[in-house]
Formats: sequence, structure tokens, C-alpha cells
Amino acid sequence: MRVTSCAVPSGGVLSPYAAQDATYTDCFEARLTAQVSLARFLGAFYTTGLFRLERLALTLPLRRWIGDGELYDMAAGRSDEFAIWTVEARDSRQILLRERSGRTRSYLAVEAMDAGVTRLLFGSAVVPGHGQTLPGAVRFMGPLHRAYSRALLGLAARSLRRS
Repeated sequence: MRVTSCAVPSGGVLSPYAAQDATYTDCFEARLTAQVSLARFLGAFYTTGLFRLERLALTLPLRRWIGDGELYDMAAGRSDEFAIWTVEARDSRQILLRERSGRTRSYLAVEAMDAGVTRLLFGSAVVPGHGQTLPGAVRFMGPLHRAYSRALLGLAARSLRRS
């Protein structure tokens, strides 16, 4: 599954962050020949083996297991929380999750294209603290973050293709 870098969609819930000079943003896309809802994409994304490792790592600081039920409640709109994320914005085709510290955002979206193709989008934003600049670690970790983001999106797209 091919995952490519793309511009943050204008008018989307991540776009206000992309317009801020001091904020780091990125966005990646994969295209799938299938109709995919946002809830289905969220389920596939957050249940990939790679993301399950991240969820496992989060159980220690949270002192609780992060189950699939919590994910599916958030994906279906029955809850605005999942693990360390809170829904900042959502509509039927996109969601923006704010991490507990308030410094990072995760963006996931689906866009129906021609010929039954769905464009899957995954992006991030890292915002500096009030009156601060982004720490050097954000720039240093950038290549690893982008590789991880591509891997997560590719695995979710493959999972959706198989289902």
C-alpha cells in the first residue's frame, strides 16, 4: 500500500494548526478502492499491531488497560475520549484528537473520491507552549515520527483492504 506525504487539507480540522508558523504539522495519504467510513478507518488504524504496541506502552503511565471497546466508543461518537486523547473536533469524515498534554494533535480523515476510491488521511500537529518555540527534539525526531506515521497509515489501509 503506497503512503505519500500530502498537504494538510484546507478547511479541515487540522488546517488551523498548519497555518501557525511555530507549529509542526504533517499529513500523509493512502488511497483504497473501497468505501470506508471514518469509524471503520479509526478501528483499523488503532488496532494495527504497531499501534497495539503503543497502546501497551501507554498502560503503564495510565495504570489501566486500553481496550478496544474504548476505541470503538470513540470511533462511533459515543465517547470523546480514548486512552490519552480527547476529541477536539469531529464531523462525519474527520476527527482531531488532542493528547493529554495539549501539545500534540492527531488527525484522521476519509475522503470519497471517484470510482469508489477512499482517500485515507493521517496527520499530526505539535504546538509549542504559550510564548515558546518548538523544542529541538521535535525536529530531531521528525524523520522517525514521519516513518512511524507512514507505517501506521499503511498498516491500517492494508487491514481495510483485507476486510
